[in-house]
Amino acid sequence: MKTIQELHQIRERKRKELDLRVNTKSDTREKHILVCQGTGCTSSKSPEILETFKRLIKENGIENVRVIKTGCFGLCAKGPIVIIRPEDTFYAMVKPEDCEEIIKTHIMEGNQVERLLAKDIDGTKVHSLDDLNFYKKQKRIALKNCGMIDPEQIDEYIAFDGYLALEKVVTEMSQDEVIEEIKKSGIRGRGGAGFPTGKKWELTKASEGEQKYVVCNADEGDPGAFMDRSILEGDPHSVLEAMEIAGYCIGANKGYIYVRAEYPIAVKRLQIAIDQAREYGILGKNIFDTNFDFDIEIRLGAGAFVCGEETALLESIEGKRGQPRVKPPYPATAGLWGKPTLINNVETYANIAQIILKGSEWYSSIGTEHSKGTKVFALGGNVNNIGLVEVPMGTTLREIVYDIGGGIPNGRDFKAAQTGGPSGGCIPKEHLDTPIDYESLKEIGSMMGSGGLIVMDDTKCMVSLAKFYLEFTVSESCGKCTPCRIGTKRMHEILEKLCNGEGTELDIYKLEKLAMNIQKSSICGLGQSAPNPVISTLKYFKDEFKEHAIDKNCRALECKAMSKITIREDKCKGCGLCQKSCPVNAIEGEAREKRVINQEKCIKCGTCLASCPFKAIGN
Repeated sequence: MKTIQELHQIRERKRKELDLRVNTKSDTREKHILVCQGTGCTSSKSPEILETFKRLIKENGIENVRVIKTGCFGLCAKGPIVIIRPEDTFYAMVKPEDCEEIIKTHIMEGNQVERLLAKDIDGTKVHSLDDLNFYKKQKRIALKNCGMIDPEQIDEYIAFDGYLALEKVVTEMSQDEVIEEIKKSGIRGRGGAGFPTGKKWELTKASEGEQKYVVCNADEGDPGAFMDRSILEGDPHSVLEAMEIAGYCIGANKGYIYVRAEYPIAVKRLQIAIDQAREYGILGKNIFDTNFDFDIEIRLGAGAFVCGEETALLESIEGKRGQPRVKPPYPATAGLWGKPTLINNVETYANIAQIILKGSEWYSSIGTEHSKGTKVFALGGNVNNIGLVEVPMGTTLREIVYDIGGGIPNGRDFKAAQTGGPSGGCIPKEHLDTPIDYESLKEIGSMMGSGGLIVMDDTKCMVSLAKFYLEFTVSESCGKCTPCRIGTKRMHEILEKLCNGEGTELDIYKLEKLAMNIQKSSICGLGQSAPNPVISTLKYFKDEFKEHAIDKNCRALECKAMSKITIREDKCKGCGLCQKSCPVNAIEGEAREKRVINQEKCIKCGTCLASCPFKAIGN
């Protein structure tokens, strides 16, 4: 067990040692090779890169160079990523066989490996992380340690002011003072609903009960979302510290982190963090020599989307089938095992320590009037810079897609962006300049959700998109209430008819009526929001639904039953890119000649459509 004084000594000593991580002018002979070990880079052999660096350093007898595993840097499109500090050199798409050249050229000779330097969207090579446009408009609060520290070393977290907020809270502040600070910051829950965090803490504290619980919702089930996973993989102690602060505020001594079992790296690092915090006496009995006791356990989810709903999550922790409860009562008064329970998601907790240390005024100065702070988005789909971004609330969709995301690949046009996953809605081109905050998104028929942001170009069919999300919802419905269990299935069947060229205008009317009824009558928030993708696509792209129903035509050529892909002779330049990309050799023509599609061979896969730079392919 470490005393407060010993923790301060660790912080001071370790911070000097790690100064080069944040100070590119650090006065040190030592170098740190930071290797991303997030899930994305891990799947591309980054663990092998890490071990190869260690082996080469040992074989060459190199001193003053350390290899550090880190969490996600954010720019997943460039992974595996290697950054060398203090010079801040950014190497992209590194392979294990590149390690020897980096060690020889960069570490031993002092020259950058030019061919591995990351390139911006315009093709210019960047020599440091801060030179990339991807990072220039970001503000990292929840992600501040991701890519900076080794998530499996508690001393590194402590070096960057880790557990200082917890110390301040339990030794200097009352419960009400902490809650008031959280309320004044204006932070709202980042799990989707946007309920004021301080208010939730206040309500749970006011609830009577000898036993109370703190729960972290890490059941991130939205397709394309990986914000919470990345925080747990890159900075697990930030969540533990915040849960302890919450426990102190509401009078709880026990916490549970409910995380999906499909996140093995996150689970492993969480357990390591819990074990280390217990060893240091930061978790357990008499924390910081006070009477405050708090411990945390991990509970694994089986991947049910509905368990992202707070009451279904509680049922699952209790060992029951994950189904939502009828509310009220709310978890703040009757949650886990009927006791008052505070539930926040990973990203919400990741902001708490910074609010305590820097103050509510600092945090509330970021963002908009009613949406304070920053928001982390998993940016994916048809965008060049796929990855994890954290921006101040109020940043426009255009800034995220074009300035940070680098725009749409292959010169295609932006068509829509889906926010909030299966519970969210589509934002069309005319709303590209909409500020991303809770109220603005709600006004245009979308929602913040947990933070998935899927960008779509002009090759996407919005009817097919709505069908995709309804298919997901149907398969993930818990089946407890009829509107969600049966209603979403009927909606999916109608969308299938439309995509197969068998729909009518009456089917569009039925979709709208079903959507409204399901919204009003489903038991839980997931069922009530299940029709949102259909409602928003009908609102902004109704002409596509009518084309499917009346003209039996899919302009995006995604719905194969109605598609006949052809090459426009007046636009074809004879480049042959479509012919090279066709998987069934259905495109015919000689070099420098205009191409034609053999309709008998064509399988309508759309590969040629995406490969044509002149937009000569259509129906």
